Amino acid sequence: MPILSTLLDRDSESFKANATRNAALVDDLRSKVATAALGGAESHRQRHVARGKLLPRDRILRLLDPGSPFLEIGQLAAGGMYDDEAPGAGMISGIGRVSGRECMIIAHDPTVKGGAYFPMTVKKHLRAQEIASENRLPCIYLVDSGGANLPHQAEVFPDRNHFGRIFYNQAQMSAAGIPQIACVMGSCTAGGAYVPAMSDETVIVRNQGTIFLAGPPLVKAATGEVISAEDLGGADVHGRKSGLVDHVAEDDEHALLIVRDIVATLNRPKTVDIELAKPRPPLFDPSELYGVVPQDLRTPYDVREVIARLVDGSELHEFKPLYGRTIVCGFAHVMGYPAGIVANNGVLFSESALKATHFIELCCQRRVPLIFLQNITGFMVGRSYEAGGIA
Repeated sequence: MPILSTLLDRDSESFKANATRNAALVDDLRSKVATAALGGAESHRQRHVARGKLLPRDRILRLLDPGSPFLEIGQLAAGGMYDDEAPGAGMISGIGRVSGRECMIIAHDPTVKGGAYFPMTVKKHLRAQEIASENRLPCIYLVDSGGANLPHQAEVFPDRNHFGRIFYNQAQMSAAGIPQIACVMGSCTAGGAYVPAMSDETVIVRNQGTIFLAGPPLVKAATGEVISAEDLGGADVHGRKSGLVDHVAEDDEHALLIVRDIVATLNRPKTVDIELAKPRPPLFDPSELYGVVPQDLRTPYDVREVIARLVDGSELHEFKPLYGRTIVCGFAHVMGYPAGIVANNGVLFSESALKATHFIELCCQRRVPLIFLQNITGFMVGRSYEAGGIA
């Protein structure tokens, strides 16, 4: 496969200025991610731990296979929204390996408003389910949530892609043979109670997890009955009487061990039906990417300099290299996996759009995943371009 070359001058002033600027942006991003990862305020985290519970990220760490990675999704969801009171939208979601199988993990963060659902929490949850459905990943729900954030209920409940869609997705994935596993590690109230109820297999922690449509205060207000949360919807109620849960655990760690055992019984051996190659590093240092991308996004640069520092061996079998030159398309490998690269390289003309469309069709026929490197300053406009079909 052809090897990309480079014209990058690491000693140039523009390279150094770009690298300094982009490194600062990366540091700022990492700082924001680290802050969001803390979850709620320190006092909330201490109170959570004092109850004998593991923090949500510690729960995920104990659930995953030792030393395995966790690809987090939507780390900065709800950033700058809700008066910055919902870091990460009060939820952690991502792909990790459990008992040797890649799974989608969706964990509430009870240190953020009791794990309540903000509108962006719903969106993050649905996005995680969408990825799981497309990739047939078993879903593991670590439930510890008080349900919807009622001041925002008009944006949480009513629409097609709001709260109820979560349960629809569970039913559809279960019917399609994609396992749904819930572990109730805290409150599971109102609409949130449907998550364990609609899962294929459910675990609850004794004297900690509860499942009910209405909690003790609402029951008292509605019927006058005085009852504790544990007696209303605790482990013994649902493990011995209602049959809602399948396993009762003594604490968080025990519950997570049970979940790992459940995943081990799924009888879903991983099969690879695409042609893999041995992973190789790019010939050019990926850290040089900081110096490639200009400080001003309107400044043009050759996107092949980016591709050369991204793909295995810096090899790219370019498609239509002489046609539609403001977009670069080609076949490559990334970490040994085949990939189709579609990368903007300037203003989009009709020819560029046709070229990308043709290439994407080829990738669909050959079942090659696509990677889009997007850096578009716009479409070419005017009478002749409209007549040429740019729209």
